[in-house]
Amino acid sequence: ALYIVNVERNGKIIYTWKGNQRNTHIGLYDPQTKQNEHLYMFERDLRIISCSINNERTLLAVSFRQYTEEERVSQLLQSVSKYLTLLIEIHPINNVRVLKAVDSCVRVQFLYPVEGRNTSTESRLLLVSEDKYIEQFEIHVVAEEEQKVVIQNSGQLPRARVADDLIWAQWDMVEQRLFYMVPKESKSTLKCVQFYPDENFNSILESPLDVSVNDTQLKLVNFGYDYCEDQDVAAKSLNLQVFTSKAGGLCVCCSLASDSPDEITYSIYFLHKGYNKTFTVSLERTESHQLKEVAFINLDYYVAAYLPGQFLHLLNIQHPDLLCYSLFLTGEDARIGTLQNYSILSPLMSTVLDCHIGSMYAVSISESALLHLLQNSKRDSERLAALHCALLYFQHTEDLEMQIIWWISENLSTCHSFDPIQEFIIASLYCRMCPETHNLDKLLPYTSLLDWIGIIPGVTCATDIIPLPVLEFQNSKDFWKKLNSNLESVKYAEPHLHYHNDVLRREWRNLSEEREERPTTAYLRNIFENARKVLSHLDTWDSEERLVPLFQEEDFQQQLLMGLMVAQLKDHLMRHLQYVGRKKIDQIVLDYVANLLNLVHQIMKEVWRRYHLRSCIFCFNERGSAGEFAVFHIMSRILEAANGMCLPLPPGFHTLHLGLGVRCLPLHTLLHYIDNGVLHLTETCVRRLLKELDDTEKNEKLKFSIVMRLPEALGQKIRQVWNHPINANLMARKYVKLLLEKLENRQCIRFVPERLSVPVEFLPLNYLTSMLAEIENQGVQPHEKQDHVNVRFVEETALKHTMTLLGLKYS
Repeated sequence: ALYIVNVERNGKIIYTWKGNQRNTHIGLYDPQTKQNEHLYMFERDLRIISCSINNERTLLAVSFRQYTEEERVSQLLQSVSKYLTLLIEIHPINNVRVLKAVDSCVRVQFLYPVEGRNTSTESRLLLVSEDKYIEQFEIHVVAEEEQKVVIQNSGQLPRARVADDLIWAQWDMVEQRLFYMVPKESKSTLKCVQFYPDENFNSILESPLDVSVNDTQLKLVNFGYDYCEDQDVAAKSLNLQVFTSKAGGLCVCCSLASDSPDEITYSIYFLHKGYNKTFTVSLERTESHQLKEVAFINLDYYVAAYLPGQFLHLLNIQHPDLLCYSLFLTGEDARIGTLQNYSILSPLMSTVLDCHIGSMYAVSISESALLHLLQNSKRDSERLAALHCALLYFQHTEDLEMQIIWWISENLSTCHSFDPIQEFIIASLYCRMCPETHNLDKLLPYTSLLDWIGIIPGVTCATDIIPLPVLEFQNSKDFWKKLNSNLESVKYAEPHLHYHNDVLRREWRNLSEEREERPTTAYLRNIFENARKVLSHLDTWDSEERLVPLFQEEDFQQQLLMGLMVAQLKDHLMRHLQYVGRKKIDQIVLDYVANLLNLVHQIMKEVWRRYHLRSCIFCFNERGSAGEFAVFHIMSRILEAANGMCLPLPPGFHTLHLGLGVRCLPLHTLLHYIDNGVLHLTETCVRRLLKELDDTEKNEKLKFSIVMRLPEALGQKIRQVWNHPINANLMARKYVKLLLEKLENRQCIRFVPERLSVPVEFLPLNYLTSMLAEIENQGVQPHEKQDHVNVRFVEETALKHTMTLLGLKYS
């Protein structure tokens, strides 16, 4: 059988197997080329404990157990060391040098330079002793004839002590980092040493941890995998693993002892956030042979806590504060392939090593499984976490978004603790924008929830504040720089850095109400220029003909909101991203708002296709179909979601929504929706309504009800296109009312004997028209731009209305 004994930085896997004559072979497998290479053979049956090869594949370090204690006693070999550590020249096979011959176990690990570096004449090797120290050996080699490479040092190899008194250590082979823990009173301190390609090494991190270390055995992670390790020793050692993420996340995962046999407890220390979360899980089945320690797996954006046969807990590394990002699965949903053993490690990102059988697997989150969970789960906590996980882990694939939108359209009323439309829009925006710019993830909202009040059945969580790590580095890039940025954000209260809409909502309301009271200012012109840029930016993305009739009209309110969001989001980013530059921030903000509008359009487009609606919906002579009513309901929920977070909608949204409402709703319901602000009366829709519907009694009632509800400014424009006695009467009444309200001194009225029209033997009307004519002569005009509304129009309308009421014929 083959057994994996180590994984190097370049991903190559060192493995061993036994030959026919019980020889022990060592091989190297390259996952990229799928090629195997035989490295070395021992002509005896050995238990390999640790093995590593240098970058040039010229030197091999091997640690193995020569004899067990019983073998030494039976063969009178007490003076012979129990463990042996060798340094072997393998290209070509030549000398073998003994590095350690001791009774304590030793692990070996070559350091790797940066990728792409030319062949070096120096290799560095770490030796980790069971006696709780780590040292580094420097090995110089010289190339001789026939590509022969030999070790240059004739005496002892130069060495340097790296760490002492450690109780736990983990090797990060990709980033060449050594994490280790040293006891401090009853607790412990986590430290990290960074190895550099052209220098020595530096201690770069120190962080106190509230982890009990009494009576613990030394535990080594990623320093080779010993499959015959005594289980009693493993049970007394720390079950702890450190994971880092590309975005500067640093997590310490630790399984803790529990007082109850029916519970299991584990902690995740989010060092980059300054707190840890301790989870206590009630177990479904408590057979003693199944209760093994929790395994921790690195899944890039997520850390997984896995107990085979019991549960799988996915925790988001960047946003662990809200449990909406935490996906807790049990039963069949919690099964990872065939992994059923307790001895599981995650040496690399998205990989799992089953230490019991010596096999390594690639592990990833299944898109189909997530969608199945989203569609079939009855718990809000699982739905919300699955939604976020799908968007974050798989980014924005078109097919995935389509299936999520279809799920949203079916579950608008089944999610009680969150709004699925809000979460889809905000989380999608976050996932689209944040990878482009460093630190943008700390400034943009990632959820619509301010708090999560839901519970996960059978799981309790306690959150504790912990001291922030202390970093000591100079001119470091990548991870350490990002981690330092995360720690700085925590110091400045990170939740307050996220953009929120309180000021936006207040400013939008103020400007909307003051539109009629003040002229267009330079500030407003700038706001509408922002909106124009957003819409122009959006047009460059979507060259295909739009299925849904949006973006086809101007919308003052939505353009005002767009422009305000651009202005305020720009100010927010400028305060915290000074090093990015104004031009880049302008681009980010335009992309953000345009993506927001595009997401709303995407939702509309998918539901439009799903319900097979026609491209033109503005025909008011027919009643709406069942599909149109479903789309109307979805649009109402989109509007509710947008209002809740003060998000702009695509121009034309309200017109389309009102058009569907007229087709689908009975009159009393339609008017109720209008009165309560669900439906917004737009000029485009009302004009078409007045123009296309004939003047039957039912349609007259509809038209009159809508015209009466028009805002004053819009009503003055719309009433001119409806040639109907009811509308003429309404216009005349409003004209007289406004004319009389604008008269400052009523005592100055002098009656004029000559009339502007044919005298009528109706003294009240004669008196009224004479008074209005005199007011007009004094230059008081409420409607300067509507010349056809005057005293003659009022007189004719009054006569028509009176004759109609009396049942007489007017000529």
